[in-house]
Amino acid sequence: MNANITIKPATSDDAHGIAVMVGELLREIMNTIGVQTFNFDLEETTDRLKDFLHREKYFVFIARDEGRKAVGFLALYESHALYAEGAFGTIPELYVRPEYRSNNVGFCLVSKAKSFGATRGWKRLEVTTPPLPQFDKTLAFYEREGFAITGGRKLKVTL
Repeated sequence: MNANITIKPATSDDAHGIAVMVGELLREIMNTIGVQTFNFDLEETTDRLKDFLHREKYFVFIARDEGRKAVGFLALYESHALYAEGAFGTIPELYVRPEYRSNNVGFCLVSKAKSFGATRGWKRLEVTTPPLPQFDKTLAFYEREGFAITGGRKLKVTL
């Protein structure tokens, strides 16, 4: 781990700062693909994250530099499936602020997620990246961290 970066479990006190980074992540994705895909409200996202953390529905690790500035985060939630042989973790969000990329922050966050998952008895971690050329660097990062393409695409229907 980078000696200047610390990774800790997030608390409700971290929710606002993490929500700000969620907004940065979503804007970056939408700017990259040129489509207004997400709706984002800072206050609603902060409140939602506090609720998820309080109910232990969501597990978040926050990366801070030596000045205690939040520089990235990784979120996880637990899922269950027969194909996965039981419980497993899904990474819905991983974000590192641009000026901290290529400094092993993402590596440290994923390493923390792997060790956390192992303590919970998860069989695997899953993550989805858009199958677009604009996200080839993201895909390469996950492959370097041991993730393998398993096929399929992420689909959704709004309820």
